[in-house]
Amino acid sequence: MGKRHNMRSNTGLVEIIGLTKKFTFNPKEGIDNPVMVITDDADSVLTPSPRLCVLKREEGESFGFHLRVERGRHGHIIRNVVSGGVAGRSGLQDGDRLLEVNNYYVDDVPHPQVAKRIKLCGHQLCLLVLDGEEYEQVLSRGQDLQGLVRAHKGESCKPPRLCHITRDPVSGLGINFTPVEGEKGHFSVSLVTGGAAEKAGVCKGDRLVWMNGATVSDLTHSALSRMMKKCGDHITILVIDSESEKEHMRQRMPILPTMAVPHNLPCRARKLHLVSGGNSNGYGFLLRLEKEPSGRIAHVLREVDVGSPAERAGMLDGELLLEVNGESVESRQHEEVVNRVRESKQHVSLTTIAPQGLEFYTQLGLSPLIFCGENAEKENESSVPACAAEQPLKKDMDDSCKPRLCSLQKGPLGFGFNLGCVPQSRGTFISLVAFGGAGQRAGLLVGDVVMEVNGQKVEDKCLEDVIMLVKEGGHFLSLLVMDKTSYNKLKQTDSPTRDVTDSEEEETHEISSL
Repeated sequence: MGKRHNMRSNTGLVEIIGLTKKFTFNPKEGIDNPVMVITDDADSVLTPSPRLCVLKREEGESFGFHLRVERGRHGHIIRNVVSGGVAGRSGLQDGDRLLEVNNYYVDDVPHPQVAKRIKLCGHQLCLLVLDGEEYEQVLSRGQDLQGLVRAHKGESCKPPRLCHITRDPVSGLGINFTPVEGEKGHFSVSLVTGGAAEKAGVCKGDRLVWMNGATVSDLTHSALSRMMKKCGDHITILVIDSESEKEHMRQRMPILPTMAVPHNLPCRARKLHLVSGGNSNGYGFLLRLEKEPSGRIAHVLREVDVGSPAERAGMLDGELLLEVNGESVESRQHEEVVNRVRESKQHVSLTTIAPQGLEFYTQLGLSPLIFCGENAEKENESSVPACAAEQPLKKDMDDSCKPRLCSLQKGPLGFGFNLGCVPQSRGTFISLVAFGGAGQRAGLLVGDVVMEVNGQKVEDKCLEDVIMLVKEGGHFLSLLVMDKTSYNKLKQTDSPTRDVTDSEEEETHEISSL
């Protein structure tokens, strides 16, 4: 601990904190008669204070910083902050550790997913960071980092909601807006009980932030009314409860649609996991480059074969391809996209959306990928799909038959699982999952067969090679796994290798100790 000196020339008072003893004065005996008082060092430990940095860039401008994971260091590290740039002006500093992106806690999220979340944010970004030294001190003391974030933000702060309302033939949209007295540009929500807005997730007393892609803070009530009349049968609004709005204002944090929990949004993007049987028929669909009515050139999914892996995954003819294995195809040449799918061999993950869905999000100025994947899981269970592209997969499809992507960050128990293999055979499986560890939280199950490690296929690799791949990933790990029974069924048609069984002798490796 360092020393703190508080000196007053008129009294001769000297106070030193950080040693085993603290010197002060007894006021009853006069300021010239000091006595010694023994205090505990813990009194001088300062509570780490996260900082909120709000970044807003112009079209074509970068945020002006890099995000890195470095060997031997923990967390997502801010580097190369451009002096005078967007990040520099916001207060972001080299070495800061990133805790939240747009109110989403990311310290335990794999680095590629964090970088992707930042890329999808648009022109405005809210980053909660902690000084690098303070971050390391928090970890060394075993403090709850996420608890520190909650304490900083306040328990009353809830996320905004992005609600899509469809007009009811009888009661209409079921919503009205009233100016908040004394607060220019602030509007309170009133609802028709049981109406369309209430069903879409809007609550009485909510504050209106944003409507159909436009903020309302600069609008008068009459301008807002005119905007409502032009909306037709559908409207998409961003709302937040009044207490959370006050908390955002206290922290000087903007309320953004990229922070929102989606409610009833139509035509959401979907992730499809296609598993090929290994035969020459491939996945059973065509990928074509077509010009949309809007003039946009898109990669379009066509001619889905009956009974094919594509149909079993729920693919629909005419959907647009957004990603292959989590990587955007927007700026890719068609042949490059085709090769990416082919190179995936027996398993590929595709992110798709209906054409009308892409048009919907484009008009709102949002990426359709924001509310796909882990973000989609936040949605209120009462939300109702409003597009054919969001209909559930066929009833005879069992989700357990599909590969699962599990993302882990090393914790006090390491990654919290053991790897096993059948002697003199390639391939690995999960032989033990530690209770309360990262593996259990990520959804790993005993017996799961490991298909990929950090995006690299490992089905034909020996245990030692798989262990090396895990080590190379540092503190973050992404595993594509499949339950043993489904995996063996998949391999029966094209693989002469032995099934993974419980009865054979296992070799295991304690991944949690790496």
